[in-house]
Amino acid sequence: MTPDPDVFLRYLERTRWFGGKGRPFEIASARRVGELPTAREGNPVVVIELVEVAYGDEVGGTEVYQVPMALYTDAETRLDHAFIGWWEDPDHGWVHAYDALHDREAMACWLVAFDKAAREPGGNLNDPSGLRFHRLPGHDLDLDTHSTLFSGEQSNSSVAFGDDSLMKVFRKITPGVNPDIRVHEVLTRCQNEHVASLYGWLDWVDGDPTSDTGEGTGTTMQLAMLQQFLRTASDGWDLALASARNLFAEGDLHAYEAGGDFASESERLGVALREVHDVLAEHFPVERLDAAAVTELADAMDARLDAALAVVPELADHADALREAYARMRDLGGIEVQQIHGDLHLGQTLRTSLGWKIVDFEGEPAKPLAERLRPDSRWRDVAGMLRSFDYVPHVVERQVAEDHPEGVEQRAYRAGEWAHRNRNHFLTAYAGGELTEEQRTLLDAYVADKAVYETVYETRNRPTWVAIPLEAVARIGAA
Repeated sequence: MTPDPDVFLRYLERTRWFGGKGRPFEIASARRVGELPTAREGNPVVVIELVEVAYGDEVGGTEVYQVPMALYTDAETRLDHAFIGWWEDPDHGWVHAYDALHDREAMACWLVAFDKAAREPGGNLNDPSGLRFHRLPGHDLDLDTHSTLFSGEQSNSSVAFGDDSLMKVFRKITPGVNPDIRVHEVLTRCQNEHVASLYGWLDWVDGDPTSDTGEGTGTTMQLAMLQQFLRTASDGWDLALASARNLFAEGDLHAYEAGGDFASESERLGVALREVHDVLAEHFPVERLDAAAVTELADAMDARLDAALAVVPELADHADALREAYARMRDLGGIEVQQIHGDLHLGQTLRTSLGWKIVDFEGEPAKPLAERLRPDSRWRDVAGMLRSFDYVPHVVERQVAEDHPEGVEQRAYRAGEWAHRNRNHFLTAYAGGELTEEQRTLLDAYVADKAVYETVYETRNRPTWVAIPLEAVARIGAA
């Protein structure tokens, strides 16, 4: 007897990371792709299930989600919050199933498997199930530590193993190479100081998982990655917010006079991003898009603006200026593209005692994998950071206004000053000086495209915040 598909349906509906909430869907299939080795006596059976979801709305389509499960013979009341269901399993008899990431006993199995991979040439590649744990040299795992599941993540799940390591489990699975693993592997082998080191990753090979060389011949799906845990690091977004709060708390001071001035950190972050981009350009292909390809990029920006105008009527006053920014990009005739981050903002950065780290190279989760793997201009990443700097003081400005409605004009001026100062320090540090005309043209187009996207997002999700990106759109028109 296998699980009733409704078991997974009810489970997905209550998770944070399921991307189909609000859409009609059914479970098309559930496939067990492997079983982890037992770490020690008393551990549960740990299996990995890939659950295919079929949508019944106009958009339709299917998605595959990873559900690692801890199977116990008896109910474990300590795991009631992670209960999936109970059934008679064809391999293990009657079982109570729980989301394994909530269970320290189950998570120990992952550590043992990664440790085993470090002692076998190329990793433990000959598991008949097709599960393949890979390790990079240079770090010995702490097998005696316990796991802690992070809360609040939207698209994946992360588990810390003590202070030693962090495992990210990809929930939505797509065949092919995950850019987060691909980029981290390259940067780790180069000993780049601006990322958390990659320790290993988990694949599943659908098809013939083994051969005489240990290389599978089927389709690879990447399920998880294990990396350095930056326990004492501070979130870049939170640090920037604290700086803006200090500015507003200190009355009439200018941003450069405030005790919490962030400009020097913005400079360091600009340098860090440039150095990461430079390494990626050395180890991944750098292409030159011709005029037709650049026109296609600009046309896509125009199309996104057309769609946004239907949602955000206020954009109409600035549409001509936005289209001019895209037209200037077309006129470049050709641009260089390379591997980039793809979804960069302050929330994707961590400040450690040794400097800035950039995290989550998975790209924008909502985009198809093929699009996330496609080379793009490094100025898309720069634009994302500039828009993030713009948001920081305006978010704080709105928070302060809730308790202190007086002084609105002064706070608005200070917010603009903080944003301008930090954008400029970051950009100058990244570029190493003044931008060329081509660089400015590309940056203007990508900033405009990002701001248009933000107006749609805010209109649909936080209507009172739509003025933040609209102000940026107005600046483009005034430039």
